[in-house]
Amino acid sequence: MKFRYQARSKEGELQVGFVEAVSKDAAAGILTSHELFVLSLESAEKENFFDRLSKILKKVRYQDLVIFTRQFATLMEADISISDSLRALNKQTKNPYLKEAVFDISNDINGGLSLSQAMEKRSDVFSEFYISMIRSAELTGRLDEAMNFLADYLEKDLTIRNRIRNALIYPAVVVVLFLVIGAIMVTFVFPQIKPIFEESGTKLPVLTNLLLSSGDFLKQWWIVVLVIIALFAVLAREYLRTPEGKGVSQELLLRSPVFGVLFRKIYTARFASATSILVKGGVPIAQAIEISAHTIGSAIYSEILHEAADNIRRGEMLSSFLSRYENYFPPLVSQMIAVGEGTGRMDDLLMRISNFYSREVDDTVASLVELIQPLLIVIIGGCIALLFASVLMPIYNLSQVIQ
Repeated sequence: MKFRYQARSKEGELQVGFVEAVSKDAAAGILTSHELFVLSLESAEKENFFDRLSKILKKVRYQDLVIFTRQFATLMEADISISDSLRALNKQTKNPYLKEAVFDISNDINGGLSLSQAMEKRSDVFSEFYISMIRSAELTGRLDEAMNFLADYLEKDLTIRNRIRNALIYPAVVVVLFLVIGAIMVTFVFPQIKPIFEESGTKLPVLTNLLLSSGDFLKQWWIVVLVIIALFAVLAREYLRTPEGKGVSQELLLRSPVFGVLFRKIYTARFASATSILVKGGVPIAQAIEISAHTIGSAIYSEILHEAADNIRRGEMLSSFLSRYENYFPPLVSQMIAVGEGTGRMDDLLMRISNFYSREVDDTVASLVELIQPLLIVIIGGCIALLFASVLMPIYNLSQVIQ
């Protein structure tokens, strides 16, 4: 199998390329034997439909991972050994795929591997950020603190995700229901009254003609319409999976008037929180930024942070670099980081930034929820009014003719 890798040499030089091996673990071993620090390692083989379906079915829910991390942190705080903690968690975990991963990790630890090495073998469950945090904690001997940090971080991230999802569920349901009802009316209801107007010779308004024509078209070609929509959805999905598609979609999202502000705050909070945790765990600032780039969830921010890590290695200050990207990182971020660089309290200032923008996200989401509902009522009400007007106007014209 061929794998695409991104790694750094002992001198800090970034290397990108391909390596062939029988498995991902073997590929990582080859790179490590060449004294390379692996940043990312992904299969370069093209996945078929069944491979993708298998991955989706075997995916561990984020909520299950959050619960596992909190339980693990609690057991570590109680001074229970890693092996005993994992055995207890294996019995408590209900998700079958997470249960399998915990069992594998427990066996690997009993076989002599460290916790980070065992988790690295299950990178399908644990992110690079998660593994890097555990690895740095093993070096500093503060594994219980690291697990608590991870539990807090994942719980906060899950809260933000749930708030955004809950804010979007209501509008999505209302819009879908309106589209379905509108399609039924245009396709089945309006054509029933069309002969009445044709027999009377009443001149139909433009809106009524447009809706009747749309109904006739949908009734005759609905299969073709569904096929085109499905084909467009598949092509759009495949495009959005490409690096170019991800970049374009995220750039449009970040430039949107309302959601752009929200997601800039989310990505800023994620960057600050992840980097703060890693720096506090003893990871060098450049490496911490590079790792957080893989966890932030945005291709654009990931590219900026990789560039930031390279510039820091050349001697530039992080605050100076971020000040050039005010469209993505607000000026407050670079100003507070400058204070952290000057006082040597970088981890503390980054966590303050994370807490500040997390509260901003909460406020923004709450405002969106309050704004979206009345706005939807006005828009949907206007569309319903147009639908009824397209029926009532010709009926009124017909009554005038009869009189």
